[in-house]
Amino acid sequence: MDVEKLNPHSKLPLYQQLYELLEAKIRTQQWKPGDMIPPESDLIATYQVSRITVRKVLDILVKEGQIKRERGRGSFVAPPKLEHGMTRIISFTDDMKQRGYTPGTRILFVDLVPASSNIARFLKVPEGEELAYISRLRLADDEPMCIEESFLVHRYFPGITKYDLAKNSLREIKQKKYGIRWSRAEQTIQAISAPPEIARSLSIRANTPLLYIERVTFSQDNIPMEYLRVYYRADRYALHNELVGGAG
Repeated sequence: MDVEKLNPHSKLPLYQQLYELLEAKIRTQQWKPGDMIPPESDLIATYQVSRITVRKVLDILVKEGQIKRERGRGSFVAPPKLEHGMTRIISFTDDMKQRGYTPGTRILFVDLVPASSNIARFLKVPEGEELAYISRLRLADDEPMCIEESFLVHRYFPGITKYDLAKNSLREIKQKKYGIRWSRAEQTIQAISAPPEIARSLSIRANTPLLYIERVTFSQDNIPMEYLRVYYRADRYALHNELVGGAG
């Protein structure tokens, strides 16, 4: 079998050449999701580079979420990231079904809590207002994908914490039982390091990069009714948005 050669006389550093070769194998699915990456010793022998060069390239691929290391087993091609659109409000359940995954939910915490000053400001309610706090681990084909923490103004959704939210869609309950549908949302997105308790629930290491979304969702009457925090695994999610050109 022919092996691509690195050019030691190129202006492109050897690690960059090796990265482009390995990244192309993943992108074109010569190496498919779940395939084991050749051991470091094989890559060193095949491409005639140092161990430092090989490790640098593998570290880059790990940071990009293209491969994952499993202690005692080796490195494997990671599943492709799921693109999360930012132009419409869609439930996790509907999103996963459209992608061909089986969605799942594990309830982490449900209770009535007083609104903190920060959340009260977002929801335009008095500090201490009663909120329904619902924390859920969301899964796709039994793999943890994100954690959603919903704070709902309880007077608009009395008794909502009594429903089986592991088996029933929260969005459908809002619409069918309370006659409330979401019309729009305002959100901010930032990169954070996974706090230990979030990391444990997502089955990742503490301080692993996460995509963190903070959202306020409005009803059909333009009333802010939900404050939402979502912690997405950055190795499994990519945010997607379409931009259009403006004047000038």
